[in-house]
Order: sequence, then structure tokens, then C-alpha cells
Amino acid sequence: MREMPANQLNPRIKSVWRINDAIWIAVSFLCCFLPFAIIALVAPEEAWAGVVALIVAIVFAALLVLCVVVLPPIRYARWRYELTPDYLDIARGIFWRKRFVIPFIRVQNTDTRQGPILRAFGLSSVTVATAAGEHEIPGLGIEEADVLRDRAAELARLAREDV
Repeated sequence: MREMPANQLNPRIKSVWRINDAIWIAVSFLCCFLPFAIIALVAPEEAWAGVVALIVAIVFAALLVLCVVVLPPIRYARWRYELTPDYLDIARGIFWRKRFVIPFIRVQNTDTRQGPILRAFGLSSVTVATAAGEHEIPGLGIEEADVLRDRAAELARLAREDV
């Protein structure tokens, strides 16, 4: 197996992941917890609803610790990418590790994306699209993302000219 790609993401991406995960977990918690909490308050004789609400709260706390404290540093350590003259190499994943080697002859377009949380941290994502789908490199500095996007587009153009 070939070596891991050389480049890592910007370390601020860990904070972005923490915020994104915390928002999704909080929304999911409210959707799961509130119906049972309302049943427990409206109908106190339905003791099972209070038990279910308590279980949902415990699961929420465990998921919050896992996704906000434990996983971001591990996820950051496993995320790598490298741009060579012939292909883009992306490696990621904690439990299910994935490796993508995207030849530039297959690249259709490249772009950058930036949501409100990424923007708040001065980060951007680069997306490389092929006929088979899109591959995203999240958490790059804005200037670094622009350079990577432009370089990937240029390499894709050169690869198509060679055919």
C-alpha cells in the first residue's frame, strides 16, 4: 500500500467539526426528548415517558462527549490529502478508512465552498467533481483552498489536453 498523503487540514477544522456535531446532536436530542418530556409532564401517570426521556438525555450526553471531545482529534489525524501532477490523493476515516485516488483526466470541475461556520474560522472546502461523484477536502485556509482549487483545475485541463 502506498504511503499516506503528505498534507493535513488546518487545525481549526476540529472546532468547526465540534460545532457542527454539537448542533446536529442538539437538534436530534430536542426532536427525541421533547415528545417524551411533554407526555411525562401532561400525563404524570405515564411513568414510562419519563424513563424514556431520561434514557434519551443520557444517550445525548454520551454522544456529545464522543463527538465533541473524543472524535475530532482522531478524525483530524486521519484526514490527509496530496496533489500530484497526475492525481489527487485523499485519505480519511476513523473506523471505515477510505482512500481516493482521483486521476485528473477524470476531473470535471473544481470549486470552493464556505458555510457560515467555516467562514467564521477563516476556512474553506475544496470540492473536486468527477462523473462518479464529488470529493471534498474540508478545512483549508481560504488562500490555500483557492490555490489548491486553481492548481487542480489547471492539472485537469492539462490532462485533457494530453489525450
